[in-house]
Amino acid sequence: MKPNPLGSSPEACKAAGQAPQQKTQAKPTKAARQKVLVTGGGGYLGFSLGSHLANSGTSVILLDRRRPQWELSPETEFIQADVRDEEALYRAFEGVDCVFHVASYGMSGAEKVGSSHTTPAVRQSGVPPRIIYMSICRGGILRTCVLRPPGIYGPEEQRHLPRVAGHIKKRLFMFRFGDRKAQMNWVHVHNLVQAHVLAAKALTAAKGYVASGQAYYINDGESVNLFEWMAPLFEKLGYSQPWIQVPTSWVYLTAAVMEHLHLALRPICNLPPLLTRSEVRSVAVTHTFQIAKARAQLGYAPDKFSLADAVERYVQSTSRLPRSSTAQTLLRLLLGLLLLLGLLALALHFLGLQPLQAAMKRL
Repeated sequence: MKPNPLGSSPEACKAAGQAPQQKTQAKPTKAARQKVLVTGGGGYLGFSLGSHLANSGTSVILLDRRRPQWELSPETEFIQADVRDEEALYRAFEGVDCVFHVASYGMSGAEKVGSSHTTPAVRQSGVPPRIIYMSICRGGILRTCVLRPPGIYGPEEQRHLPRVAGHIKKRLFMFRFGDRKAQMNWVHVHNLVQAHVLAAKALTAAKGYVASGQAYYINDGESVNLFEWMAPLFEKLGYSQPWIQVPTSWVYLTAAVMEHLHLALRPICNLPPLLTRSEVRSVAVTHTFQIAKARAQLGYAPDKFSLADAVERYVQSTSRLPRSSTAQTLLRLLLGLLLLLGLLALALHFLGLQPLQAAMKRL
């Protein structure tokens, strides 16, 4: 049997301590297999984490609203449910030793949902309470810790890389803004999976519950400039890097207009904003985080990875996709023109809003 990456089962340890002494030597028994639940298991990180644990001999349940696009391993069970459905969570938590709560609708703001339902469900279901959150939540008496990662990259990543590549192909990244020396962090999916496994171990008695109630920043241990870090993507796609510098306040205003336009048109169609105000702030100024605490308490040791490897996989996968027709291209150009006109009209309207002007002055 493969060694379990999460440590000994609390029930197994308790049972061993209470078993009556026998005159004859007991036959050796196999350690009980750990059972874990991964919320958001249909997503990139959740599925990667579940696959790693399953390959290590752990029984894994993936819970998500959407089924993973990748093939499930024999040691993995999938439950299609919403983390806001408390009854579904009670059933999923039955017999679970550890919960990895990585489900979220989005990366920031009001889109983070579900955490308030997870904690009471664990309390009432009677499972050994170990939860590893990837967002800020309250754990109460549960053995919990929080992992705080930046943007995630890696092979087959579906959120950041395709979105940025799409903007590059549409020539929307011909300009740059903010401090040219601004730095930020990223994390490879394998390093983030490693951090989750180590955090689960650090919530056990064997590790003295060292991670209980703690929060850890997790990244690759390097600070990079976004435009320089994205250089392999521009190169592989055959486009030059941004060279036109524009004021950050202009970009921030455009992002604000796009967000309002997105909300206004949501009942009619889904028009995602090209940039959000949060993204503008993230790119424009330096914001980096130390991982010394995770290294010292969890034993976290990030491996070295390169964005170029993920870009190569992405380019290979997209090269097999059919190219859009001329009619589709013309339609997109027309929609883009209409969008631009709408943005200009809304920009004139929002120029008179004092809160927005104040926010732009702070950039």
